[in-house]
Amino acid sequence: QVQLVESGGGLVHPGNSLRLSCAVSGSTFSINAMGWYRQAPGKQRELVATITSGGSTNYADPVKGRFTISRDNAENTVYLQMNSLKREDTAVYYCNAQRWGYYAMEYWGKGTLVTVSS
Repeated sequence: QVQLVESGGGLVHPGNSLRLSCAVSGSTFSINAMGWYRQAPGKQRELVATITSGGSTNYADPVKGRFTISRDNAENTVYLQMNSLKREDTAVYYCNAQRWGYYAMEYWGKGTLVTVSS
């Protein structure tokens, strides 16, 4: 099992920044990719950003240029730096980890709420 614990969410005003963290523990071997997803009220969960073990990143169009995903392999932590936050960024943000191949598996954190409001 892999355990993911998000932190860093909270209330932030539009235009400000927030940094989310995802601590990874448990059976952390052979994680091929990690990412951040979000789910706003009344909407489906959507991709925010992903990063592979090789360092390749991918971002959803709404956050390109504003969000940055990174990872600290030594600390088994994934970050999401969110700048220029907008009201539409309000959502529960979930950390995700994937193992590909024969023992393919996907893991999710419980989420951290980000509220962008004035």
